[in-house]
Amino acid sequence: MRRFVISTACLLLLTGFAGTRLARAADHGPQQAAASPTGAPTPAGFVGQEMCATCHQDVVNKFSGNPHSRLALEHNGHGVTCESCHGPGQAHVEGGGDVTKIRRFDKLTPQQINETCLGCHAGVHPNYQRSPHAKAGLSCLSCHSVHKAKVPENLLVAAQPQLCFQCHTDVKPNFDMPFHHPVNEGVVKCSDCHDVHGSFLPNNLRATADQNQICTKCHTDVRGPFVYEHAAVRAEGCMGCHSPHGSENARMLNMPSINTLCNQCHSRVAAGTVHSMGAGSDELAPCTSCHTYIHGSNINAAFLR
Repeated sequence: MRRFVISTACLLLLTGFAGTRLARAADHGPQQAAASPTGAPTPAGFVGQEMCATCHQDVVNKFSGNPHSRLALEHNGHGVTCESCHGPGQAHVEGGGDVTKIRRFDKLTPQQINETCLGCHAGVHPNYQRSPHAKAGLSCLSCHSVHKAKVPENLLVAAQPQLCFQCHTDVKPNFDMPFHHPVNEGVVKCSDCHDVHGSFLPNNLRATADQNQICTKCHTDVRGPFVYEHAAVRAEGCMGCHSPHGSENARMLNMPSINTLCNQCHSRVAAGTVHSMGAGSDELAPCTSCHTYIHGSNINAAFLR
Protein backbone atom coordinates (compact mmCIF):
# COMPACT_ATOMS: atom_id res chain seq x y z
CA MET A 1 0.00 0.00 0.00
CA ARG A 2 2.83 2.37 0.89
CA ARG A 3 4.53 1.72 -2.47
CA PHE A 4 1.28 2.49 -4.32
CA VAL A 5 0.90 5.84 -2.55
CA ILE A 6 4.50 6.86 -3.32
CA SER A 7 4.16 5.86 -7.02
CA THR A 8 0.89 7.77 -7.35
CA ALA A 9 2.44 10.88 -5.78
CA CYS A 10 5.43 10.75 -8.18
CA LEU A 11 3.13 10.35 -11.18
CA LEU A 12 1.06 13.38 -10.16
CA LEU A 13 4.21 15.45 -9.64
CA LEU A 14 5.58 14.60 -13.09
CA THR A 15 2.22 15.28 -14.74
CA GLY A 16 1.99 18.69 -13.08
CA PHE A 17 5.57 19.58 -14.15
CA ALA A 18 4.86 18.64 -17.77
CA GLY A 19 1.65 20.66 -17.75
CA THR A 20 3.51 23.70 -16.47
CA ARG A 21 6.14 23.40 -19.24
CA LEU A 22 3.44 23.19 -21.94
CA ALA A 23 1.59 26.16 -20.49
CA ARG A 24 4.78 28.25 -20.49
CA ALA A 25 5.52 27.30 -24.12
CA ALA A 26 2.00 28.34 -25.13
CA ASP A 27 2.40 31.71 -23.38
CA HIS A 28 5.56 32.45 -25.39
CA GLY A 29 3.95 31.79 -28.78
CA PRO A 30 4.87 29.34 -31.57
CA GLN A 31 8.49 30.56 -31.95
CA GLN A 32 9.26 29.77 -28.32
CA ALA A 33 7.34 26.52 -28.28
CA ALA A 34 9.02 25.21 -31.42
CA ALA A 35 12.03 23.04 -30.75
CA SER A 36 15.05 22.26 -32.88
CA PRO A 37 15.87 18.64 -33.78
CA THR A 38 18.25 18.64 -30.81
CA GLY A 39 15.37 19.55 -28.50
CA ALA A 40 16.50 23.12 -27.83
CA PRO A 41 13.79 25.80 -28.16
CA THR A 42 14.08 28.60 -30.71
CA PRO A 43 15.86 31.55 -29.02
CA ALA A 44 13.70 34.43 -27.80
CA GLY A 45 13.12 37.20 -30.31
CA PHE A 46 14.13 35.16 -33.36
CA VAL A 47 11.71 35.11 -36.31
CA GLY A 48 13.51 32.72 -38.68
CA GLN A 49 15.22 33.26 -42.01
CA GLU A 50 11.97 32.73 -43.92
CA MET A 51 10.66 35.95 -42.38
CA CYS A 52 13.86 37.79 -43.37
CA ALA A 53 13.35 36.66 -46.97
CA THR A 54 9.97 38.39 -47.23
CA CYS A 55 11.75 41.76 -47.42
CA HIS A 56 15.34 40.83 -48.31
CA GLN A 57 14.64 38.39 -51.13
CA ASP A 58 17.43 39.79 -53.33
CA VAL A 59 19.98 39.15 -50.59
CA VAL A 60 18.60 35.68 -49.94
CA ASN A 61 18.78 34.75 -53.65
CA LYS A 62 22.46 35.72 -53.87
CA PHE A 63 23.24 33.96 -50.62
CA SER A 64 22.70 30.47 -52.00
CA GLY A 65 26.30 30.22 -53.23
CA ASN A 66 27.77 31.58 -50.00
CA PRO A 67 29.71 29.20 -47.71
CA HIS A 68 27.57 30.40 -44.80
CA SER A 69 24.43 29.19 -46.58
CA ARG A 70 25.51 25.57 -46.18
CA LEU A 71 25.61 26.08 -42.44
CA ALA A 72 22.04 27.41 -42.54
CA LEU A 73 20.88 24.04 -43.85
CA GLU A 74 22.31 22.17 -40.89
CA HIS A 75 19.99 20.84 -38.22
CA ASN A 76 16.91 21.19 -40.42
CA GLY A 77 17.33 24.92 -40.92
CA HIS A 78 18.20 25.69 -37.31
CA GLY A 79 21.92 26.14 -37.96
CA VAL A 80 23.57 29.45 -38.92
CA THR A 81 20.94 31.87 -40.27
CA CYS A 82 20.57 35.61 -40.87
CA GLU A 83 19.91 36.21 -37.19
CA SER A 84 23.09 34.40 -36.19
CA CYS A 85 24.97 37.48 -37.41
CA HIS A 86 22.37 40.25 -37.38
CA GLY A 87 20.78 39.33 -34.06
CA PRO A 88 17.13 38.62 -33.14
CA GLY A 89 14.79 40.10 -35.73
CA GLN A 90 11.46 40.18 -33.90
CA ALA A 91 11.74 43.81 -32.80
CA HIS A 92 12.91 44.76 -36.30
CA VAL A 93 9.88 43.08 -37.89
CA GLU A 94 7.36 44.38 -35.36
CA GLY A 95 8.81 47.86 -35.87
CA GLY A 96 7.93 47.73 -39.54
CA GLY A 97 11.53 47.23 -40.60
CA ASP A 98 12.98 49.73 -38.14
CA VAL A 99 16.73 49.64 -38.94
CA THR A 100 17.63 50.71 -35.41
CA LYS A 101 16.24 47.44 -34.06
CA ILE A 102 18.59 45.08 -35.92
CA ARG A 103 22.35 44.66 -35.92
CA ARG A 104 23.74 46.69 -38.82
CA PHE A 105 27.39 46.07 -39.48
CA ASP A 106 27.92 49.47 -41.08
CA LYS A 107 27.05 51.01 -37.71
CA LEU A 108 29.29 48.77 -35.59
CA THR A 109 32.81 49.50 -34.41
CA PRO A 110 35.65 47.27 -35.69
CA GLN A 111 35.82 45.63 -32.28
CA GLN A 112 32.10 44.81 -32.34
CA ILE A 113 32.37 43.39 -35.87
CA ASN A 114 35.33 41.22 -34.90
CA GLU A 115 33.56 39.91 -31.81
CA THR A 116 30.58 38.92 -33.96
CA CYS A 117 32.67 37.04 -36.51
CA LEU A 118 34.93 35.46 -33.92
CA GLY A 119 31.86 34.11 -32.19
CA CYS A 120 32.15 31.30 -34.75
CA HIS A 121 35.66 31.69 -36.17
CA ALA A 122 37.68 32.08 -32.96
CA GLY A 123 38.82 28.47 -33.14
CA VAL A 124 40.37 29.02 -36.58
CA HIS A 125 41.77 32.48 -35.87
CA PRO A 126 42.56 32.51 -32.14
CA ASN A 127 45.27 35.18 -32.43
CA TYR A 128 43.40 37.82 -34.43
CA GLN A 129 42.59 40.15 -31.54
CA ARG A 130 46.30 40.47 -30.76
CA SER A 131 47.38 40.73 -34.40
CA PRO A 132 48.79 43.92 -36.01
CA HIS A 133 45.69 44.13 -38.19
CA ALA A 134 43.33 44.23 -35.21
CA LYS A 135 45.57 46.68 -33.35
CA ALA A 136 45.52 48.93 -36.43
CA GLY A 137 41.73 49.19 -36.15
CA LEU A 138 40.86 46.87 -39.02
CA SER A 139 37.82 44.66 -38.83
CA CYS A 140 37.01 41.38 -40.53
CA LEU A 141 34.96 43.36 -43.06
CA SER A 142 38.05 45.33 -44.08
CA CYS A 143 39.09 42.26 -46.09
CA HIS A 144 35.98 40.07 -46.19
CA SER A 145 32.42 40.63 -47.37
CA VAL A 146 29.70 38.15 -46.55
CA HIS A 147 27.21 39.41 -49.14
CA LYS A 148 29.30 41.20 -51.79
CA ALA A 149 32.58 39.29 -52.01
CA LYS A 150 34.61 39.82 -55.19
CA VAL A 151 36.53 36.58 -54.61
CA PRO A 152 34.29 33.66 -53.55
CA GLU A 153 37.17 31.83 -51.88
CA ASN A 154 37.41 33.18 -48.34
CA LEU A 155 34.84 35.86 -49.28
CA LEU A 156 37.50 38.49 -50.04
CA VAL A 157 36.55 42.03 -51.08
CA ALA A 158 39.41 41.97 -53.64
CA ALA A 159 41.95 39.49 -54.93
CA GLN A 160 45.45 39.18 -53.57
CA PRO A 161 47.84 40.96 -53.80
CA GLN A 162 45.75 44.05 -54.61
CA LEU A 163 43.83 43.56 -51.38
CA CYS A 164 47.02 43.65 -49.31
CA PHE A 165 48.56 46.50 -51.33
CA GLN A 166 45.67 48.78 -50.34
CA CYS A 167 47.44 49.19 -46.99
CA HIS A 168 50.94 47.82 -47.55
CA THR A 169 51.99 50.38 -50.12
CA ASP A 170 55.57 50.30 -48.86
CA VAL A 171 55.90 46.64 -49.85
CA LYS A 172 54.30 46.88 -53.29
CA PRO A 173 57.34 48.38 -55.11
CA ASN A 174 59.51 45.44 -54.02
CA PHE A 175 57.60 43.15 -56.35
CA ASP A 176 58.56 45.35 -59.30
CA MET A 177 62.27 44.80 -58.63
CA PRO A 178 64.33 42.94 -61.26
CA PHE A 179 64.42 39.89 -58.98
CA HIS A 180 61.27 39.21 -56.97
CA HIS A 181 58.86 36.56 -55.86
CA PRO A 182 56.15 36.15 -58.52
CA VAL A 183 53.37 37.69 -56.44
CA ASN A 184 52.10 40.09 -59.12
CA GLU A 185 52.14 37.19 -61.56
CA GLY A 186 49.77 35.23 -59.32
CA VAL A 187 52.15 32.34 -58.63
CA VAL A 188 52.67 33.21 -54.96
CA LYS A 189 50.17 34.84 -52.60
CA CYS A 190 50.87 37.01 -49.56
CA SER A 191 49.00 34.53 -47.39
CA ASP A 192 51.37 31.74 -48.45
CA CYS A 193 53.99 33.25 -46.15
CA HIS A 194 51.94 35.46 -43.82
CA ASP A 195 49.13 34.47 -41.49
CA VAL A 196 46.97 37.55 -41.96
CA HIS A 197 44.86 36.67 -38.90
CA GLY A 198 47.82 36.85 -36.53
CA SER A 199 50.78 34.80 -35.38
CA PHE A 200 53.43 34.95 -32.68
CA LEU A 201 56.11 36.09 -35.14
CA PRO A 202 56.98 39.55 -36.53
CA ASN A 203 55.13 40.66 -39.67
CA ASN A 204 52.50 37.96 -39.15
CA LEU A 205 54.85 35.32 -40.57
CA ARG A 206 53.48 31.82 -40.46
CA ALA A 207 54.94 29.75 -37.67
CA THR A 208 56.58 26.40 -38.39
CA ALA A 209 58.76 24.03 -36.39
CA ASP A 210 61.72 25.08 -38.53
CA GLN A 211 61.06 28.68 -39.51
CA ASN A 212 62.99 28.24 -42.78
CA GLN A 213 60.19 25.96 -43.95
CA ILE A 214 58.27 29.05 -45.04
CA CYS A 215 60.86 29.33 -47.81
CA THR A 216 61.95 25.73 -48.29
CA LYS A 217 58.42 24.46 -48.88
CA CYS A 218 58.98 25.90 -52.36
CA HIS A 219 62.80 26.00 -52.50
CA THR A 220 63.14 22.27 -51.87
CA ASP A 221 66.68 22.07 -53.27
CA VAL A 222 68.07 23.87 -50.20
CA ARG A 223 65.79 22.27 -47.63
CA GLY A 224 68.15 19.74 -46.09
CA PRO A 225 68.72 18.32 -43.57
CA PHE A 226 72.44 18.42 -44.21
CA VAL A 227 75.34 16.66 -42.52
CA TYR A 228 77.22 19.96 -42.45
CA GLU A 229 74.88 22.87 -41.80
CA HIS A 230 75.66 26.49 -42.51
CA ALA A 231 75.33 28.12 -39.10
CA ALA A 232 73.92 31.32 -40.59
CA VAL A 233 71.04 29.40 -42.15
CA ARG A 234 70.16 27.83 -38.83
CA ALA A 235 70.66 30.98 -36.75
CA GLU A 236 69.47 33.91 -38.90
CA GLY A 237 67.44 32.03 -41.44
CA CYS A 238 66.95 32.74 -45.11
CA MET A 239 66.42 36.47 -44.58
CA GLY A 240 69.92 36.82 -43.23
CA CYS A 241 71.07 36.83 -46.86
CA HIS A 242 67.91 37.25 -48.97
CA SER A 243 65.25 39.94 -49.29
CA PRO A 244 61.96 38.00 -49.26
CA HIS A 245 59.84 40.32 -51.39
CA GLY A 246 62.23 41.52 -54.05
CA SER A 247 65.70 42.88 -54.69
CA GLU A 248 67.88 44.58 -57.30
CA ASN A 249 70.39 41.80 -56.78
CA ALA A 250 70.45 38.35 -58.31
CA ARG A 251 68.95 35.60 -56.14
CA MET A 252 67.27 38.38 -54.18
CA LEU A 253 70.41 38.88 -52.10
CA ASN A 254 70.58 41.69 -49.58
CA MET A 255 73.80 43.03 -51.13
CA PRO A 256 75.08 43.32 -54.70
CA SER A 257 78.45 41.75 -53.82
CA ILE A 258 78.44 38.16 -52.65
CA ASN A 259 81.81 38.61 -50.99
CA THR A 260 80.65 41.64 -49.04
CA LEU A 261 77.65 39.64 -47.88
CA CYS A 262 79.80 36.71 -46.77
CA ASN A 263 82.39 38.92 -45.10
CA GLN A 264 79.81 40.24 -42.69
CA CYS A 265 80.49 37.02 -40.81
CA HIS A 266 83.64 35.67 -42.48
CA SER A 267 85.76 38.80 -42.21
CA ARG A 268 89.35 38.44 -43.49
CA VAL A 269 90.49 40.59 -40.56
CA ALA A 270 88.79 38.31 -38.09
CA ALA A 271 90.18 35.23 -39.82
CA GLY A 272 93.67 36.70 -39.95
CA THR A 273 94.42 35.11 -43.30
CA VAL A 274 93.92 35.49 -47.02
CA HIS A 275 92.94 32.72 -49.39
CA SER A 276 95.84 31.03 -51.11
CA MET A 277 94.72 32.41 -54.47
CA GLY A 278 96.64 35.56 -53.64
CA ALA A 279 96.01 38.87 -51.97
CA GLY A 280 93.04 40.66 -53.45
CA SER A 281 92.02 37.84 -55.77
CA ASP A 282 89.35 36.68 -53.34
CA GLU A 283 87.70 40.08 -53.80
CA LEU A 284 87.36 39.38 -57.51
CA ALA A 285 86.11 35.80 -57.48
CA PRO A 286 82.82 35.23 -55.64
CA CYS A 287 83.05 33.08 -52.53
CA THR A 288 80.46 30.77 -54.05
CA SER A 289 82.84 29.89 -56.88
CA CYS A 290 84.41 27.43 -54.47
CA HIS A 291 81.94 27.22 -51.61
CA THR A 292 79.18 26.00 -53.88
CA TYR A 293 76.87 24.32 -51.39
CA ILE A 294 76.45 27.44 -49.31
CA HIS A 295 73.13 26.39 -47.73
CA GLY A 296 74.58 23.13 -46.43
CA SER A 297 76.51 20.08 -47.57
CA ASN A 298 76.56 16.35 -47.05
CA ILE A 299 80.17 15.88 -48.20
CA ASN A 300 82.33 18.79 -47.02
CA ALA A 301 82.36 20.97 -43.92
CA ALA A 302 83.58 23.93 -45.98
CA PHE A 303 80.67 23.45 -48.43
CA LEU A 304 83.10 22.74 -51.28
CA ARG A 305 82.24 20.77 -54.38
